Amino acid sequence: MANLVTNFGGDGTGMVHHLKQSPVAIGSAGDAHLNIGWDSSSLPRHAEVFLNEGAWFLRDLGAGNTLLNGNPVTSSRLADGDVFSIGQAAFRFDDHAATPPRERAAGTAAATQGAALETLVPAMADRTKVILGEISKGIVGQREIILDVLTAIISRGHVLLIGMPGLAKTTLVRTIADVLDMKFNRIQFTPDLMPSDITGTDILEVDEETGKKEYRFIKGPIFTQILLADEINRTPPKTQAALLEAMQEFRVTVGGESMDLGKPFFVLATQNPLEQEGTYPLPEAQLDRFMFSVYVDYPTEDEEELIAKLTTVRTKQMINKVMGAAEVLELQECVRDLPVSDHVIKYAVRLVRSTRPADSRSPDFIKKYIHCGAGPRAVQNLVLAAKARAVIDGRLLVTGNDIRSVARPVLRHRMFTNFTADSEGMDTDKIVQRLVKEVEEPSEKDYR
Repeated sequence: MANLVTNFGGDGTGMVHHLKQSPVAIGSAGDAHLNIGWDSSSLPRHAEVFLNEGAWFLRDLGAGNTLLNGNPVTSSRLADGDVFSIGQAAFRFDDHAATPPRERAAGTAAATQGAALETLVPAMADRTKVILGEISKGIVGQREIILDVLTAIISRGHVLLIGMPGLAKTTLVRTIADVLDMKFNRIQFTPDLMPSDITGTDILEVDEETGKKEYRFIKGPIFTQILLADEINRTPPKTQAALLEAMQEFRVTVGGESMDLGKPFFVLATQNPLEQEGTYPLPEAQLDRFMFSVYVDYPTEDEEELIAKLTTVRTKQMINKVMGAAEVLELQECVRDLPVSDHVIKYAVRLVRSTRPADSRSPDFIKKYIHCGAGPRAVQNLVLAAKARAVIDGRLLVTGNDIRSVARPVLRHRMFTNFTADSEGMDTDKIVQRLVKEVEEPSEKDYR
């Protein structure tokens, strides 16, 4: 029988917990099977140990504080002698009869990853249909936009939604948060919003009995899983920049102290067209932090009639939860583990390098209309998003079509037009469309 040993010392002894059931929840809630001994009302269950096809696995439940043999982990198979920690609590996994001591062989890790991919990825196609069906209860149309947001979420990326007011951008984000059963916060960006309104602030507390004064940090709305930054370009750049560290490093630094954000964490920002009064353009550095820039256009006539019917009555359809945070984290690992061919990577690199006017590969129209092209982060996002599209479709093979399907949302906000393009009405969306048509995939001659 497998056991978990806590409070173990150098002699190997400690308190033994026999694993008689599956799963075994570890956390601070009263119904947790193993209590780690500190209060965490916002996330009462931190991790779980579960049995799958005769093997025991460790899975983080969104707390982001689970380490296996000193390394962060979301889901991994356990071997005899493994030591994992959750915050300050440490456990040793003993299963002498079932598994030998862990040998860090690449083959074993690859086999585990392959088994997870073969199980999760094909099932994701059916799950995607269910997710789209539930979201359609609250959102009419916008199927491509929903796919883009879902692609970014399982790629561990952020999304910038651009469109006129009243096109259901906020409703879309809130509906996705409901379907994925993740904690959701919304920040309305205004001209007087301060960085501390996003990250949090220190308040001075006085003990009435002793008179002792001390500062206590009050977490801001950024400490969530899905953050809606509504009308992000209506606040000055100083406040916009408060999101930079959180979006890139998934942590917040306040008063010299860094605090990790829970996982998963996504920023889904809405932006009004820059031509509107009272808007501030996002700095290039912050634009680059968004994996996707998605345009939300007006609905079709039929869709607008349906919107009028559904939103002007009392009854509303119940939206069911399809996935939780733990499953999203598992899918993120699948996207990272999914293999991709050198051909696809070479195509992604070729496409991005073609956006740079100084590059010998760039077409003439890029040299004419673009003064600054996309950087290396665009290549990373192209490949990750293409892998995510394959996972969403339930495929284990990533193709050039996947790269093309995500080229517009990845590249359109990473290219900057010059005066010639502006005077001729050429925007980056049209330029990316033309670029995808003219830049060919690598052929046999590229491998000679």
